[in-house]
Amino acid sequence: MAVQVTYQVVIERKAEKESEKIPSAYRRVIDKAILSLASNPRPRNAQKLTDRDGYRIRVGAYRILYIIDEDAKLVVIYRIKIRSESTYRDI
Repeated sequence: MAVQVTYQVVIERKAEKESEKIPSAYRRVIDKAILSLASNPRPRNAQKLTDRDGYRIRVGAYRILYIIDEDAKLVVIYRIKIRSESTYRDI
């Protein structure tokens, strides 16, 4: 029998500020995606970042960037941005 491990999801202040600027229709979908990371921090659509530690998931035109701490069972969301040329710069 498999045991379901849940992770605690933490949203950094910068990501929280970015999410406040997102229209409410998108925000509900993004919130749902973030909450789902607690039960599965590596969903099928997650991509490992190539130039730094962490992962990203795509929610429409938005990207949620996060790090997984396996020891602490923690998912840290550090960016929520609309996809653009600068999304992965200056992180």
